[in-house]
Amino acid sequence: MEVVLVPAFADNYIYVLRDAASGKVGVVDPGDAEPVIAELERRGWAPTHIFLTHHHDDHIGGVAALKARYRPTVIGARADSHRIPGLDVALDEGARTVFGEQTARVIAVPGHTSGHIAFWFETAFDGAGALFCGDTLFALGCGRLFEGTPEQMWESLGKLRALSDSTRVYCGHEYTLSNARFAVTVDPENGALLERAEIIAAMRERGEPTIPSTVGLERRTNPFLRADDPAVQAAVGLPGAAPERVFAEIRRRKDHFRG
Repeated sequence: MEVVLVPAFADNYIYVLRDAASGKVGVVDPGDAEPVIAELERRGWAPTHIFLTHHHDDHIGGVAALKARYRPTVIGARADSHRIPGLDVALDEGARTVFGEQTARVIAVPGHTSGHIAFWFETAFDGAGALFCGDTLFALGCGRLFEGTPEQMWESLGKLRALSDSTRVYCGHEYTLSNARFAVTVDPENGALLERAEIIAAMRERGEPTIPSTVGLERRTNPFLRADDPAVQAAVGLPGAAPERVFAEIRRRKDHFRG
């Protein structure tokens, strides 16, 4: 499966997918139709599918224009069907949706929003899957808890953390540099994180995207996935505490972080 990153707004990523075997084309979280249409026209592609992770406008704002122009099938969460206009296929946790020769499994990941889902294409690439996780998991971060609880988000992240190490992570925003600056404050002895933070700073200095990441890399370096690690627990002053409590403290600190 080919994945094209389409920047939008200040820091969003929209993804255009193409299944090589069938020629089917999909768009993930088109918050803005204009840059998507430009990319599609440049490549001579027409979308057959739109995949939506959650209802926020910067992820669905371009759906109406794309649907009017190309008539794709719009796929999203049943839990959000009342607040995603134009939804054609409403899916629940564990459902599978076919995209050409690819199949995506729906993973319910409430926390950022109550109806948030992720799409996991287990065999998108040779030996690796592709995870489109919206604003639940970021490179070195996670989404703010607008509608969910720390317990819900920790459980949701646990589902994503359990995927294979090689799974490529395609998240909704380019927040990685800020996330790295924060991560080293709560996991300061993590050598893999310190090395990654230097690489990220250099990439952003060159104007390069830091996406995709991988599940394995996030598991080793993302403090929001490491709330059950004794080193992280000690670093935030909660040795031996329940992971949900540690996660809540990390999220609280990130909400007030300026860096």
